[in-house]
Amino acid sequence: MPVPPRDAHCIRVASYNVRALKDDRSALVEVIRSIAPDVLLLQEVPRHPVSGHRIATFADELGLTWFGGKRFRMSTTLMTSLRVDVLDAHHGRLPVRRFDEPRGYGMATVRLPGHRPLVAASAHLSLRGADRLPEAKALLAAAGTPTPPMVVGGDLNEEPSGRTWRHFARELREVSADTPTYSAQDPHKRIDGIFASAQLLGVTPELETSATKLAAATDHLPVVVDLDLSALQG
Repeated sequence: MPVPPRDAHCIRVASYNVRALKDDRSALVEVIRSIAPDVLLLQEVPRHPVSGHRIATFADELGLTWFGGKRFRMSTTLMTSLRVDVLDAHHGRLPVRRFDEPRGYGMATVRLPGHRPLVAASAHLSLRGADRLPEAKALLAAAGTPTPPMVVGGDLNEEPSGRTWRHFARELREVSADTPTYSAQDPHKRIDGIFASAQLLGVTPELETSATKLAAATDHLPVVVDLDLSALQG
């Protein structure tokens, strides 16, 4: 199905935990292509040392660009559409306890033509509650000081009442819809979200996505927001 033209000041940002591509691959590709994100923030992509070719192939299937690079055995990354320019991109580590699963972020400075750049970051925070806030602070610090225009999305492993979720909402602003994101088969918990700088207004788009395909694609639901970058013109 052709993607309708997007407003000249709008980019679509989606965050999605894809569970290492272990579920229905064709359903997952169909869901993401129907969303047609300009920035796709991913969690739980394959993370073993030689899995880069699998992620690159996945990006090709989606019609998106993946910047690659060293990932430090982490499962977090991001992809972009040709509507945005990628000025810089990298993966970074987040603090974890010894012997814990590596945690980190994918971060890119992107620019919609005719607009100033913004930083986009994908995060997948710890299952251990005490560790999530330090991870969130480290992620925001990695963007620089003062914090540039920014959008952060990911699997927080925490609901909106949690202190880490509230920290993101204070430092940025919650722009994703107030709807459950887990599990895709039985949505009852909201643990995935998108946050953006105050000057970036967000609207949840109306999407035609099949509930059956969503349930087959992975165990999370995608979170999607259209960001108005009018404040970054120039």
